[in-house]
Amino acid sequence: MNETTKAPGSRLAEELRISVARLSRRLRAQAGDDLSVTQFSALAVLERHGEMTPGELAEHEHVRPPSMTRTVAALEAARLVARRAHPTDRRQVVLAVTEAGSTLLREHRRRKEAWLARRVADLTDEERAVLESAVPILERLSRS
Repeated sequence: MNETTKAPGSRLAEELRISVARLSRRLRAQAGDDLSVTQFSALAVLERHGEMTPGELAEHEHVRPPSMTRTVAALEAARLVARRAHPTDRRQVVLAVTEAGSTLLREHRRRKEAWLARRVADLTDEERAVLESAVPILERLSRS
């Protein structure tokens, strides 16, 4: 499809995809830790939603249980996640973020937000206003 036959908004979609991906990579680089994107995501889900079984976590993250098993094993080895017996089903375990995991998440977010705040501070007042008005739209797009 060439530029004249593309659907309305497709050029904007392409530019937005590239910019958001580039910004995401830059933010990940600021974190400065050894977690993979998958490990960080699983840890953040447990922090945000509380204890859950490995199967529930895999379902939430849209990955197969064997993949989540490897992710959880790495998080456990790093002492970022702990497992304990399920309160009602002794055949299962539940996972929870440890204090070390919570600390890592806080520091991870702090570094990324500090980097982004420095970049935003370099913008003009008008550019910051545009970004501020775009945040609800970007949030809506991320939930669609």
